Amino acid sequence: MAAGNKKVGIFFGTSTGNTENAAYTIASELGDIADGPFEIDEFAGSVAKKFDEYDALIVGTPTWNTGADSERSGTGWDEMYYGEMQELKIQGRHVAVFGQGDSVSYGENYADATGELHDVFEDLGCKMYGYISQDGYLHEASKSIRGDKFCGLLLDDVNQDDLTEDRIKSWVTQLHDEGFLMSTGASTATPEVTSEPSTTASTDVSAMDAELAALAEENARLREMILVFLRKLL
Repeated sequence: MAAGNKKVGIFFGTSTGNTENAAYTIASELGDIADGPFEIDEFAGSVAKKFDEYDALIVGTPTWNTGADSERSGTGWDEMYYGEMQELKIQGRHVAVFGQGDSVSYGENYADATGELHDVFEDLGCKMYGYISQDGYLHEASKSIRGDKFCGLLLDDVNQDDLTEDRIKSWVTQLHDEGFLMSTGASTATPEVTSEPSTTASTDVSAMDAELAALAEENARLREMILVFLRKLL
């Protein structure tokens, strides 16, 4: 991430404006660390360059192609998923997804497109955050369920718009708690530790040198005495 840029980029696709509204509310909750939100259509052909500005991404989508196996959003995301996004080098990037859907009229396919959005980023090697409980929702089934949770923040401004703001606030708090906002580029190297030379060690070496010198001198004196003694015998 280039110096001076925001840490979290927020991107969305939208048809009626509900996903865009949610994106702005999320940005407001995040505060100064967020950049955007941006409509994904603006970056067709240059999404890799834009994504590289951020340590983390929050991405959102509505669902329009209900029940479809792929390209379910009905937005610019569909044009990118299996084209230019497949060339992205964003392994390890922190990503969280959110989406809008109608949990009553389309209760068996509630917010399906959010699941596809999640899977595209996960398959690119991103680290996914922000899974939430299904409690309190009106759906019967969804392709956005992973295990027993939704794979991101799901909203329903058709039937539960009074819950949207609180759900967003709770989700942003959860992202903070999960470490989503911690920089993926932060260095984990252990600081180099330098030590001053040991004065004790220096003193010990000096004392040893003095003892060796004394022994050498004594040895030379003994050798001289032995030579004198041998000369007398001869």
